[in-house]
Formats: sequence, C-alpha cells, structure tokens
Amino acid sequence: MKFSTTISFSRRRLLVFGLDVVLIGLAFVFAFLLRFDFTVPAALLPLFRQGLLVSLMIKPLVFLFSGLYRNLWRYASLQDGVEIAKVVTASTVISGFVLMYLRHFAPYPRSIFILDWFLLLALIMSSRLVWRVYRETVIMPRRNTVGQRTLIVGAGEAGSLLLKEIRRQQDSAFNIVGFVDDDPQKTGMKLHGITVLGTTKELARLIGSYSIEDVIIAIPTAAGNAMRDIVKSCEHCKVRFKTLPAISDIIEGKISISQIKDVDICDLLGRDPIELDQAAIRNYLEGKRVLVTGAAGSIGSEICRQVARFNPAKLVLLDSAETPLYQIEKELSETHPDMRLAPVLADIRQAGRLDYVFETFLPEVVFHAAAYKHVPMIEYNPVEAVTNNIMGSRLLAEKASAFGVQNFVMISTDKAVNPTNIMGASKRAAELFVQALARESQTNFTTVRFGNVLGSNGSVIPLFKEQIAAGGPVTVTHPDVIRYFMTIPEASQLVLQAGCIGNGGEIFVLDMGEPVKIVDLAEELISLSGLTPHEDIEIVFTGLRPGEKLYEELLVAGEGVKPTVHHKIKVLESVEYDLGTIVAAVDKLVIAAASADTREVMDSLQQLVPEFSPQYSPDSVTQTLRKLRPDIFVK
Repeated sequence: MKFSTTISFSRRRLLVFGLDVVLIGLAFVFAFLLRFDFTVPAALLPLFRQGLLVSLMIKPLVFLFSGLYRNLWRYASLQDGVEIAKVVTASTVISGFVLMYLRHFAPYPRSIFILDWFLLLALIMSSRLVWRVYRETVIMPRRNTVGQRTLIVGAGEAGSLLLKEIRRQQDSAFNIVGFVDDDPQKTGMKLHGITVLGTTKELARLIGSYSIEDVIIAIPTAAGNAMRDIVKSCEHCKVRFKTLPAISDIIEGKISISQIKDVDICDLLGRDPIELDQAAIRNYLEGKRVLVTGAAGSIGSEICRQVARFNPAKLVLLDSAETPLYQIEKELSETHPDMRLAPVLADIRQAGRLDYVFETFLPEVVFHAAAYKHVPMIEYNPVEAVTNNIMGSRLLAEKASAFGVQNFVMISTDKAVNPTNIMGASKRAAELFVQALARESQTNFTTVRFGNVLGSNGSVIPLFKEQIAAGGPVTVTHPDVIRYFMTIPEASQLVLQAGCIGNGGEIFVLDMGEPVKIVDLAEELISLSGLTPHEDIEIVFTGLRPGEKLYEELLVAGEGVKPTVHHKIKVLESVEYDLGTIVAAVDKLVIAAASADTREVMDSLQQLVPEFSPQYSPDSVTQTLRKLRPDIFVK
C-alpha cells in the first residue's frame, strides 16, 4: 500500500469517497450492535459515540492518502482486492490506536475492532463488486448491441480477454452474439454471459442461423490447417473475418488484444510461437560488442532488432545500402535510445575497410547476413556471387578469426543443398570455407541453414500482393513447385539461439515445418484479398526460372542430423575439410571471377562443390545472357 499526498477528485470519485464514508460509519455501528446483540447498554453510549467519531475522522483520511481512489474499478482484479484489504486494515489499526490513546489506554472491547474490520472490508469490496456486475451485465451489453453481429472463434483465455476489451469500448464496432470453439464439451456453456453456440465445424451453419456479419478468430496458436478451415467457412458465407495480433506482441505490451487485424498468410501457415532460452542468449550477447553484416536487409535488420533486446554494449550495423542502413539505424535509435549504435557503410569484399571496422569496434560476436540471394539475378551475374557470397564471406571470417571474435554465425540457405544454381553453390562454398576455418581458429564459427522467409525483400509474398493489387494475373513458375517457409522474426530468433549452442564448425538446420505449394500460397493470398482465385484473379504458370528446382532440400548426402537442446534446431554431423584445399579452390574461383570468365567460374565452383549441378554450361557472360534472356539481344 502506497500513501500519496496528491489528491485529485473527479465528480465520480467524490461520490465514491462519500459512499465509503457512509460505509465506514455503518460498519462501526453494526459492529457495536452485533457485539451487544443489538441492545447497547446506556452506560456504553458515550463509548459508542467516541468510537464512531474517531472512525469517521481517521479512516476517511487513511482512505484518501492511500491512493485508493486512483484505481480504475472497471478493471478491478484480485490485486485491487488485496489493496482494499491493506487500506481497511491500516485504517482500523490507526483508528484503534487513536481511540485507545484518547481513552488513556483503558480497556475497549476488542471484538468490536475485529467485527468493524470484517464488516468494513465486506462493505467496501461489495460496493465495488456490485458496480462492476451492474456495469458488465446491464450497461455494457446494452451499449454493444448496435455494432456488427459478431462471432468469436475460441472460447478460451484469448476469447475471454477479447470480449472484455470489446465491452469496455464506448462505441464498439462489434456486437458479440456468441462463441464458437473446437471443444464440443463447451457447447451450450456461457463465458461472461455469452453462449458457446457450437463447434468450429458448425461455423458455416451458425453464421447463417444467427445472421453473423463479422467473425473474429481468437486462437493465437491455431494450427495452419485449422485456420485455413475457419477462413474457408467465412469466405463461403461471405462474412468479414479478422484475427488477434501475435500473442508475443500482446505480452510485450506492443499492442492491445483489442487491436484486431486482418488474417494474413502467416496466420494460415500456422507457425508455432518460438520459445527461446533467453538466459543462454543473454549470456553471450549482453554487454558484448556485436557486428551484424547485411544489417539493412530483411533478415539482418530483424537480427539487429532481436540483438538489441539483450542489451549489447555496442551494436555495429554494416551494410553497403545507404538508405536502408539509415532507416534501421533511425528505428533502433528511437526504440533503444540508450544503446550505442554504429552504422557503417561498407562492402564485405573490401579487406581494408573490414580491417578498419574490426580495429575500431573490436566486435566479440558477428552475425553474417550479407549476401546476394536472388536466384535468377545471380544466374545473370555469376561473378558477383563469387566475389560477394564467397570472397566476401571468406574475408569477413578471416578477419573475425584474426581479431579474436568469440562467436561468428553465418546465415546460409536450403539452396546450398545439392545446388542447381550459382547462388546456392556460392553459399555452399561459403559454408565449406567457414567449416574448414573453424578447425584452425579459436573463434566459434557456426552456420545456420534455413529456407524461404515470408515477407523478405524480393520474396514471393510481396510480389503476389503487388500482382493482386494490379488486378492480376498472379504468376507462378510451376503448379508443383514447393518451398519451405518461416517468418522473419522466427528465423532471426532461431539464429540467435543457434549462436549459443554451437561449439564450432557445425551447420545448424532450422525446423521449417511442412513445405507449402506455391500455387496454394497464391490462392490463399487472393482469397484473403476478398477475391476468388481463377475467377477474379487469374493464376498463370510461367515455367521454372533459371537455376530453380521444383523443391528444396535441407541436407547434403552424408550429413547426419542430430537433435540439439532446442527442439526447433537440428545440427548436422560435422564433416572435416582441409583448410588448405578449400583456400586453394577459393583462390582459383576469385581469379576466374576477376577475369569475368564464366566457364572458368562454373568449372571452379563444381570442383569446390561437387554436388553442384548447373542447368547449363555457359561459355561467357554474354553467351549466358543470350541463352537466359534472348529478348535482350533482339534488334
């Protein structure tokens, strides 16, 4: 209980205070009457009047200065009840001592104090309870009958909180008609006075029977299949549907549970929330100097956001893209004003520039996310893949080892497994170099391999959204093409987790869940936009692009998979590579790239990455472009 000397009364709180004064008097009167079986001896009337006067003078002052009237009783909880008990107890003890002092500590019936405390506590709590019951059963339901007729899917904790938030709003857009839940045992039961009308399997029928206009999905952890079934029922009945924000954002206080959002493709994929070993991550990030390359990219910027949560001593943001680097630096400066940030414009292919970065900032942990990643673009520009993805990664890893970096985590891709394109082959080459260097270095080198990331720059989701907004068509390369997907925060959080698991030289593979057909993804996005696939928006198959496969893999032949301490991260059995052999092969690649000899680049890549199976054998950059994009050379 905290006492405050600042008292500011609104008219409503003045009325509450006045009611409490009356209840203080009533509690003392009834305590006295109960003590003497409602027949107070005439000799004790002066004692009664003195006790009543002391109670009415002392207890209201205690109530005032306790801060009791700063509480919002419409949101009253168990903790508020505890506060009331503290205030009532303090006021009873203080008034008792004052009364005994005035009587020169002559005996006073102790049972009166006990009865007074019990009655006052019951009356004060009851007054709050009666108001809340009246408000929630009479005022709020009457207030919320003008909004859209709405069903809440999920009669659990999230649904309960959502209903309370909606009822608290003065002009809510939702008139809650009932609940729907996947548990049939809840059917017919009531939650805060609202009936559970049926199960999710009956959703379509219930929408029609109760003239429902809106459906709110209050199941933050719903699996993708369950979410898709609910959405399809809503689409079939042509009603609006929304869902709650991510439960992690609600817990962290970023947004309120009442901030209902449209269902998006991430909800339909049903990715489970990540449970991180916060203590282990904090142990190797807190108070450390951290460098993130590719800090302005989709993955790199999210890694920066996640790292910032663990209070690093310094966060160095390295990227060659000026405007995106400015944007992430500005964002982090606003969200973490006390954190030491160092935005560095640099290219990882420049050895002298990397020397400056390592000498100046002395990073202890490095997250290497800088890479060229777009498969068709790299097919047109193989030299850049070699210089950036391979030579740049090699330079960065060598500098990290030379300057005594403790942890080095490189981001890789599932396209590095049995690659059919230059991008995948270049990332596999970088994996091999880092694994080989790990055997000779004191730095803890680890690699994290995962698939496609939803919403990352240049990924399929933003492209589909642009095509839908333009009225179509939506272009899909092949009806059978499938990909693994995960969200940007999920991938970045698991990268941080993997960084504290490895002992050096391992390749970690993230649990990507079940693969998704790209055509299904396109159809879901069209439906979420309120349109009908193949009718309102056409889907056109354009054929696989240069270097693309129908499906991606996560393992190279011979790589055994073992579990780690985190259920969503697997580690591949370490394969030993000779550093000298790898260095010689990379040197040969760099020479070929410097001469822009595409055939030599491809031959050298295949020697370094034997599982690389290119879809063509170009003789030069020009001939490659002639084969891949003949339209460019049409006169």
